[in-house]
Amino acid sequence: VQLQASGGGLVQAGGSLRLSCAASGRTFSSVGVAWFRQAPGNDREFVAAISGSGYSTRYAESVKGRFTMSRDNAKNTAFLQMNSLKPEDTAVYSCAARSWDRTVAAARQWKYGQQDYNSWGQGTLVTVSS
Repeated sequence: VQLQASGGGLVQAGGSLRLSCAASGRTFSSVGVAWFRQAPGNDREFVAAISGSGYSTRYAESVKGRFTMSRDNAKNTAFLQMNSLKPEDTAVYSCAARSWDRTVAAARQWKYGQQDYNSWGQGTLVTVSS
């Protein structure tokens, strides 16, 4: 699957942004999608993930309650709604995908390491000013 991320930009602390991840090349519901981010000087870290159906999500502790991930399989697009943004959220955000088996319980399929994802979109820069 090919992915293309968009929606980054400059926002003040406390503001909101919505990132999009458009997919092509494969039945979208057959892949789980995740967002990762990498701040300058830091390793890439997991942010959020969503199951193939969109019914289940997982979040990093640092974004729980502020970020919401969703997907529209009819439009082959996943989203990351980011609210109450903080300067420490500043990073390049990338979306990634891996195969998702709808016959297997979601709890058995969650992966949080970048090495577990085999399709990546280009990053989109999010800058949060204080």
